[in-house]
Parts: sequence; structure tokens; C-alpha cells
Amino acid sequence: MATTAVLVHGAGGGGWEWQSWAPVLARAGLAVLAPDLRWAPGGPAATTLDDYQDQVDAWCAAAGAGLVLVGASLGGLLALRAAARHPPAALVLVNPVPPAGVRPWPRFKDRPAVVAWSRAPLATTAAALPGLPLAHVRAIHQRWRDESGQVLAQTAAGVVAEAPRCPVLVLAGAEDTDTPPATSRALAGRLGGDCLVLPGQGHLSPLLGEQASRAAMLAADWLALVGASGNPR
Repeated sequence: MATTAVLVHGAGGGGWEWQSWAPVLARAGLAVLAPDLRWAPGGPAATTLDDYQDQVDAWCAAAGAGLVLVGASLGGLLALRAAARHPPAALVLVNPVPPAGVRPWPRFKDRPAVVAWSRAPLATTAAALPGLPLAHVRAIHQRWRDESGQVLAQTAAGVVAEAPRCPVLVLAGAEDTDTPPATSRALAGRLGGDCLVLPGQGHLSPLLGEQASRAAMLAADWLALVGASGNPR
């Protein structure tokens, strides 16, 4: 049976965030599914975490028995919760938003009902992706979308998630201030998983920075090591 990697993106993004990861995982023998999370019919202000969770659960169900889950930031929390309902062969979390009870965890600032990331200044994306050519930064910046303040408030308040019964890898950006590496290490310890800290990487860098393909290769190598990739060792 083919192994399918379901890739869950972070807040304000889309499946396009995995543009550097998808070909690496495909070369590792995995079918790749990287859909966009969709707002509820009432738009971002009406969207809840459960609206997103239902979508991720549906993607996992469509993948069938041969499932690997990969999630980044908010998508990491969604993937972790889905792993309890749709047990994967392995779970990879990239700078994940942690579930309730994991410390240290910096308090999120209060957000409006709709977080207007689609209208944020270009400088914010450039600062998050240092060293990336301006043309690449601009292309990424143009794809950010607005996000539900309600979803972010729910995650900030703490969301319960069960530990999955599968191998877990947490990739942590050493320079991440949104999900500090200490938080990722604590989560990996709680889940009984492995944690790799990526030097010089921030919150967005492992997916969208200059070293994104390298981060994907580290994940692919780990998946092969635990027997969860499509290619035999």
C-alpha cells in the first residue's frame, strides 16, 4: 500500500507553504497531499479550530492506512490532534504550536476577530525570512491570507491533545521566537519523540527559507530510519 504524507500548513498560509518539502518527500517514495485549510462559510471571523480540525481529519481518512502526518506551526497542533484519531506510521512537527500543558509557552497577544495578514507590510515577511532574495520574499508575502482571531485565541488558551502511538520528530528553529526551541524540546519529551534543533532557523525558515529543502531532507531521512517512508532502506 502506498504511503501518503498529509501536510498541514500554519495560520495565514496554505498548502503552497510546502513547496520545498513536497518534491523531497515525493523522491522519498511518499505520495503528498497538501491541501488548503478553508474558512467556515461565515468567513474567518466565524471559523473555529474545530472547523480546521474536521478538515484535517477528513484528509487523513482519505489517505487511508498508509499515512504519515506532517504539520507546521498551527498545523502541527492540528496534526498532533488528528494523530490520535487517525493513527499514522509517523508524525513530523515543525515549530509546532504546543497543546495545553507544555511549558515554556509565550502568551499570544490578543487578536481581532479577523487577523489581516493579507495586508501586513512586506517588511514583516522579509524579517521572518532573512537572506531570502527579495523576489522570493515578495512572492511569499503576496500569498498570505487573513486568519481567524478565534482560532488563534483558542490555541493560545490551550488545546488538549493526546500523545500518538507512533514515532514523533519535532523540528525546531533555533531562532524561533513564536515557538521557542525550549517549547519544541518540551513537547518532544512529552511525546517521547526526537527533537532536532535547526541552527539559524526561525519560525518560517524550515518551510520557506533558504534551507527549507535541507529541513525536508532531514525529515525524509528520519522517516526512512523509522520505516515510515515509501522507500525501503
